Amino acid sequence: MKAAVIVFPGSNCDRDVQVALARAMRARGGGAPIMVWHKEVDFAPVDLIVLPGGFSYGDYLRCGAMAAHSPVMKEVVRRARRGVPVLGICNGFQILTEAGLLPGALIRNANLKFICKDVYLRVETFQSLFTCAYTAGQTIRIPVAHHDGNYVAAEDQLARMEERGQIAFRYCTAEGVLAPEANPNGSMGNIAGVFNETKTVLGMMPHPERLADAMLGGRDGAALFDGLVEALS
Repeated sequence: MKAAVIVFPGSNCDRDVQVALARAMRARGGGAPIMVWHKEVDFAPVDLIVLPGGFSYGDYLRCGAMAAHSPVMKEVVRRARRGVPVLGICNGFQILTEAGLLPGALIRNANLKFICKDVYLRVETFQSLFTCAYTAGQTIRIPVAHHDGNYVAAEDQLARMEERGQIAFRYCTAEGVLAPEANPNGSMGNIAGVFNETKTVLGMMPHPERLADAMLGGRDGAALFDGLVEALS
């Protein structure tokens, strides 16, 4: 399996993702992901593309809006539409919505504050490359760190997404209950992550790479990378 991590000016979780993916890849005899600078118009064939978290272009216009027009994104969009799996984490999620690869949008947190803490997520489905190492209904703990993570979509669009199983993760309590107090940013339906219609593109606000090693305080995020590598190897 081969993977690429796209690096934008302002990315700050690119190395974290590379380390988490490399650990999973090497456990199965693979190498490490390549790092692709945003100005590249092409890069080597890969089985997975990751858009990491951070503050691309300083979020000076709108989160992810400028990065969505970086030269490399034409190739990312082209490959995604051909079925190459793409994972966007935090700012990467925002970029994917701005690029039109995922429905909906990410807006300012409901409390208008930057949020940095561990949250609990309920895994909505195991039937995807990204969630195949989890079980449906499983509760996991993953950190968040964002100011614009409030997921919104038109009511009819959200209804279609629900019908098609495009909700990947929802914010919940430690017991797995979908409660308002478990929602850190005001996202509609407690949504923390969504798929495209074919489940080959995933955007999620929480950072699985930040809890993918016991030395970091837990391994709930490791299963996402382990499952991906196993499914794509």
